[in-house]
Amino acid sequence: MHRRRRHVDGGAPDSTASTEAERNQFSQSAFQTYRGADLKSNEVSSGNSQRCLVGVPRESSDGERRVALVPKIVSALIGKGVDVVVESGAGMGALIPDELYTAAGAKIGDPWTADVVVKVAPPSTDEISRISAGTRLIGFLNPRSADNRIAELEAAGIEGYAMEAIPRISRAQVMDALSSQANVSGYKAVLLAASESTRFFPMLTTAAGTVKPATVLVLGVGVAGLQALATAKRLGGRATGYDVRPEVADQVRSVGAQWLDLGIDAAGEGGYARELTEDERTKQQRALEDAIKGFDVVITTALVPGRPAPRLVTAAAVEGMTPGSVVVDLAGETGGNCELTEPGQTVVKHGVTICSPLNLPASMPEHGSELYAKNISALIELMLLDGGAGEGTGKVAVLAPDFSDEVLAGACVTREERGA
Repeated sequence: MHRRRRHVDGGAPDSTASTEAERNQFSQSAFQTYRGADLKSNEVSSGNSQRCLVGVPRESSDGERRVALVPKIVSALIGKGVDVVVESGAGMGALIPDELYTAAGAKIGDPWTADVVVKVAPPSTDEISRISAGTRLIGFLNPRSADNRIAELEAAGIEGYAMEAIPRISRAQVMDALSSQANVSGYKAVLLAASESTRFFPMLTTAAGTVKPATVLVLGVGVAGLQALATAKRLGGRATGYDVRPEVADQVRSVGAQWLDLGIDAAGEGGYARELTEDERTKQQRALEDAIKGFDVVITTALVPGRPAPRLVTAAAVEGMTPGSVVVDLAGETGGNCELTEPGQTVVKHGVTICSPLNLPASMPEHGSELYAKNISALIELMLLDGGAGEGTGKVAVLAPDFSDEVLAGACVTREERGA
C-alpha cells in the first residue's frame, strides 16, 4: 500500500478546519504540520482496514506516574474487539501491577509495534524512533509549544493525535483530557495551599477562642479554577474567584464562592481569555494588587493558548500580603502568573510561600490515570469503524478514522495520506 505523508504549509487553515470558534488556537510554528491536512472521510476497504492493536508503554518522563490506560478501560476496549498490549511495569507508577492488566485481557509485551500507541506525556526522540511509520500516536503532544516534537512525528510518518487539540464542543467532552486533568490540578492545588499555610482553612470555635476561616482567591476560573474554588469551600475557606471573562461569574457563584469584579472584559474564542491590551493589563494589575492583600491564599490558573502565562500577581502584591500567606501558581510551566514564581520550586518571599508545582496531575496517578484512560478510550472508539465490534459479537474492531469528523480532524496534528 502506497502512503504519502501530508503536512502543512504556513498558510491559513482551510474552511473545514476553522468553522468552529471553539477550535483550539495553535501557534503557526507549532501547528504547521496540521493545517493542510485533508479533512475528507477516509474510505474503508479491505485494502486499508486492519484489526486494531493498542499499545500502552511505560511513561519515561521524570515524575510522570500516570498511565494511559487502566485495567477496567482495557477490558472495555477488548469487549469492543480491540487487542491491547501493555509494556511490563507501565502501571507501576499508579500502583497497577501487570497482573491486573492480564486479568483484564491484555498481553504484556512490546507496545511500540501496535497500530495505536497511547501515552500521557509527549514522546521523547528515542521513543519516536521506536514507532513505525503509519502508526497512530495518541497523547499530550504539546502542539502549542514552540519546542514540541510535532516535526519529528511528521518526519517519521507517525499519525499524531494531540489530546490538547480536542475541540471544545459538547460531543467531545468525554475526550477532553485537558479538563479531566485540570480537575485534578485544581483539587490538589488547594490541598497544597492548606498544607503550606500557617493557618486553619475552616472557622474553628474552641474554648481558647474563635479562629476565622481562611480567605482564598482563585485567579482564572476555568476547570482547574472552579475545582479549586469548590475544594476551598469544602475545606471551610471563604472562596472568591476572578476572571477576565465576566460570563463565568455565575459559575463561580454556583460552587458557593464569591465573584471579584474588577470591571475588565477579555472574553476570547473557544472559552479562553484573549490577551489583554496594555491599558487593560495596567488597570488589572493595579486593582489586583489592592485586592490580593486581603487574602490568605491566592491560587492562580490563568493561561492564554500559545502564549506565556499572564502576570497577575506582582512582586508588590506579594509584598503586601500578610506573612504566612500562600500563593500556588499552576501556570509555572508557561512562565507563571506570579512575578516571583520559580517553576517547580517552593520559595518564600516577603514571608509569603510561593509554590509552583509542575505536572500536578501526576501526583494523583490513580484517579488521574482513570480519568485520562476514559478520555483516551473515547477517542479510540471514535476512530473505529462503527465504534467497534460490539461486546459478545466475536468480531474484531476495524481502525478507520473518518476525518470528516470534526473531533478527529481537530485532534490530528500529523497524518499519513493512505492511497493506492
